[in-house]
Amino acid sequence: MAVVVGTGVIIVNSEGLILLGKRCSTHAPYWSIPGGHLDPGESFEKGAIREIEEETGLVINDLQVIGISNNLATWRQEGKHTVSVCMLAQHPGGEAKLMEPEKCAEWRWCSPQSLPEPHFEASRNAIHLWLSKRFY
Repeated sequence: MAVVVGTGVIIVNSEGLILLGKRCSTHAPYWSIPGGHLDPGESFEKGAIREIEEETGLVINDLQVIGISNNLATWRQEGKHTVSVCMLAQHPGGEAKLMEPEKCAEWRWCSPQSLPEPHFEASRNAIHLWLSKRFY
């Protein structure tokens, strides 16, 4: 089985809260920052911008790569090995919409210091890297 590369984007609003979704399909019942797998030939930024718009309807333009997460606990539990490119963006304004209700039950603004549980490993890792100012 191949290692899959994905992106996860921490979207921060003007109050310092981050956007989290409650997953209801393959990653249920986990909470997670928005993101997803890269398509072949896609840059990290283009993949993240596409995923954010597909999932939330928000159009992000300014992204910054802040870290890399090797999600080994998920591999041990599920046999699926992903590496996540962790990114940061400012909220562009507007409401996050449930564009894929079969994958995400709700979007919520949360404090990055008190994450809802259960929380998806790649998302937790990205938020930890951001808060601790570490890249890996």
